[in-house]
Amino acid sequence: MSNTINWYFDFISPFAYLQQIRLREFPDDITIQPHPILFAGLLNHWQHKGPAEIPTKRLFTYQHVVWLAKRQGVQLRMPPAHPFSPLRPLRLAIAMGNDMEVIAKIFDYIWHDGLSVDDDTSWYEFVSSLGIDEPDNFINQAEIKQQLRENTEAAIEAGLFGVPTIIADGHLFWGNDATDMYLDYQQNSDFYTDPQLKFIDTIPEAASRR
Repeated sequence: MSNTINWYFDFISPFAYLQQIRLREFPDDITIQPHPILFAGLLNHWQHKGPAEIPTKRLFTYQHVVWLAKRQGVQLRMPPAHPFSPLRPLRLAIAMGNDMEVIAKIFDYIWHDGLSVDDDTSWYEFVSSLGIDEPDNFINQAEIKQQLRENTEAAIEAGLFGVPTIIADGHLFWGNDATDMYLDYQQNSDFYTDPQLKFIDTIPEAASRR
């Protein structure tokens, strides 16, 4: 069993915000490799609507994440508008070398402080606080944009359908609520030999809308 995990996320997801806080509590021997991806790219690939694109699901999703944050003991403030374009923060994370401390600061800007990535004044102040001059030039380099595309394509190839997702030893753990599932797996190398879990792989489809 590998102690290195790949963590795929998009700043547009409040559940990714909650999970990255839990990642800080992981044992020191677990290495986290973060991969910023564009959630919309997954939705387009799977031809699926996002939670915020279905009115009643949108409302429940926001209610659910506010409740989860309180249960987790975490401050969460919704940004002024959601969904928003996450390109600025995603490219910033990549340009900063996918550093987890920087990633945490970006998440806090959006979900802890409730600030907008589309507000030029507060965004430029934030990026400047990271020691970056000319923020737009810094994040809009061709290689940064290409890396985000490649990250998203790699996520699709790995079978991702949502964010956040942890991949460990080829196994997908989707969502903040699967964090404990991963931690149980990490403590038990026989996790997927459970007869019930093995049986799931053999269940055929009895009906399909396709």
